Formats: sequence, C-alpha cells, structure tokens
Amino acid sequence: MPIRPLLTGLVSMVLLSAALAAPPPSRSEYKIVTASKSGTYIQIGRDLAKWVAEPAGIDLEVLESKGSAENVHRMRFEPGVKLALVQSDVYQAFLDEAKAGSADAGNIIRPLRLILPLYDEEIYFVARADSPLNYIHEIRNKKLGVGPLGSGTALSARTLYRLMFDEPISTDNAQYLSNEEALAKLTVDKSIDVAIIVAGQPAKLFTDMKPEARNFIKILKLDDKAPETAKVTKTYFPATIRAASYANWLAADVPTLTIKAYLVTYDYGLQSTVGNLARFAESLCTNFDKLQANGHPKWKQVRLELPPLSQGWRYYPPMEKRLRACIAGRTLSNTGAFGRGASQAPSQPQRPCTEQELVLGICNR
Repeated sequence: MPIRPLLTGLVSMVLLSAALAAPPPSRSEYKIVTASKSGTYIQIGRDLAKWVAEPAGIDLEVLESKGSAENVHRMRFEPGVKLALVQSDVYQAFLDEAKAGSADAGNIIRPLRLILPLYDEEIYFVARADSPLNYIHEIRNKKLGVGPLGSGTALSARTLYRLMFDEPISTDNAQYLSNEEALAKLTVDKSIDVAIIVAGQPAKLFTDMKPEARNFIKILKLDDKAPETAKVTKTYFPATIRAASYANWLAADVPTLTIKAYLVTYDYGLQSTVGNLARFAESLCTNFDKLQANGHPKWKQVRLELPPLSQGWRYYPPMEKRLRACIAGRTLSNTGAFGRGASQAPSQPQRPCTEQELVLGICNR
C-alpha cells in the first residue's frame, strides 16, 4: 500500500480520536440567590436555570437565602452570584437609605440593575384558628413573627406596620423568625400572635399542609374600608389568596396585600459577562412561553414587558436592549431585539444603628 494514503489515514484517525476525546466547550457557571426552600423564589430560580440559563449555555446554580435583603448583599459582593430575586419594597428601601446619606446602602444598591419585573407576592398574616383577630389592621401591639433579619419579609412587615399605625413595631413585639419557626411559635408554644409571611401563591409552605391545618391556623383578611388599609395601598396592593391555591385546608378566598418581585443583576462591564447575560436575556424572551407552560404557576402572571421605572431604578442596558428587540419581534410575529466593582469595606456608623439598618444588613455594631 502506498505510504501517502496510509499516513493520511493515520492522521485522520488521530485527529478524529483527539476530537472525540476533547472536552465539550466550556459553559459559564453562574449563581442566583432566591429564598428559603419552602418559598416561591427558589422554584422561580429553578425554572430560570432549566428553561432559560441552560439553553443559553449557562449552568445556573440556585442558592437558598434568607430573602431579598440578603440577596441584595450577595448580588453585590458574593463571587459567582450574577442574578438575584428581590422584592420591590426592599430595593426601594436601600435606595431611600442611600438618598438619606447611608454610604453603605449607596455602595450596595447603586451598581445593581433590574432585568425584568416578575409577579406579585402575596403577604400572609397567619393567626391561630381560635384567635380573636380576624383582620390585618387588628395586629397593632401584637407579638409578631416578621421573618429573619436580612429577609424581604422582615422589611415588608416593618414597613406595613409603620404605614398602618404611624409607628414602628416595638422591639419587644418583633421576633425575627423563619417561616417554619414562626408557625411553630404561633401554634405550639403560642409565644407570638401573628406570623407574617411573604410568598407567591401557591407557596410550598402552605400547599404541603393537610386539611387538619384549618384547626390550628387561619389567615387574617384585608378590610378595604379600614382607614389603616388606605395608608398602605400606595406601596402595597390589594390581592386575593385563592382557596384553589390551598384546596386542602383553605375554605374560601382571603383578601390580602401584595408586593412586586424583580429579577436583578449588576452593572457588569466585562465583555464575556455582558455577552453571557445578553444571551440569557434572549433566552428568557424566546423561552418565555415554556416558562409559563412548565414553570411555577406564578409565571402565568408575568408579563414580558419593561415598564417605566421609579426614580433611582435602572434596567441593565445590554439585557434591556436584547429584551426590547426580542419583545418587539414577538409582538410583530403575533400581529402578522469590567466585572463587578471591587467591594468596598463598609464604613463604621458614627451613631447607633436603626432597626431599619439592622433589617437591611447595613448595620456594623
């Protein structure tokens, strides 16, 4: 056999073997911070990992957290965290603290950017079944479980209370507890009167409950005629916890309040990160129907649009550009688009920390 064809064949075999043995193209590894394992945020994060990040060539690790306030910190400073789920009132609270002169709050919140408004999260005011309380505005001076320090629930609970009653929750009446801890203290040792829980329905914490739950707990109702209600509805919005969401134990719909959830990132400049997040935005748009069809029921309430933002809120331009172009394309189709800044050491406060700063995690006693 001639030498040249033999050598050509051998070279081809070597190249083929090398190609087969070569590792697949590397995928970017990013993280998203959500909330507790029994909440809705973590399920939303898993949906984004499966239906959006994976098609975009991103391995997205879904991390538990205490909630929105902690997520803001971790989005800002934790390596690998490129995405976060954050309540709108928490985001605004950081902006307000920065505007009031808090260097720590400004350092944390100013580089963060919004990707997309998501859905409304219901606020559950849970009391014992035999409690004399029936309405949300009756919680004044009661012992309250308000969520862990660093959680969006804690911020929402404190903000709602202050708006309704023109005073903060007293230190003696606020207990910073996880959802599970709060329900235990409410029903077992009865050391609190109401557990305040923020979660998009249907929330796993409540869907896992058995019919017997109605013998132990109930959800307080929003009274739209109460003067306290009028004080909160500029920041929070009336909504309904549907009996169909918790058919095991909830006998009737319950009027309540909601707050908006947002998908958040950082103002990245590193070209590889910009490119990855732009692909994520494109995938979010093109796979949006799959999210609504296969993801958590809350996706059905999400609208693929970028509404005008409040002062101090900004979208992330590379993702905004890609989303707007893709959204415009979908509309036409239906009717016939340097890495994270170095973290700065937070300054030491020159005065005692307020409870608001403790909840937001910008207190350094």
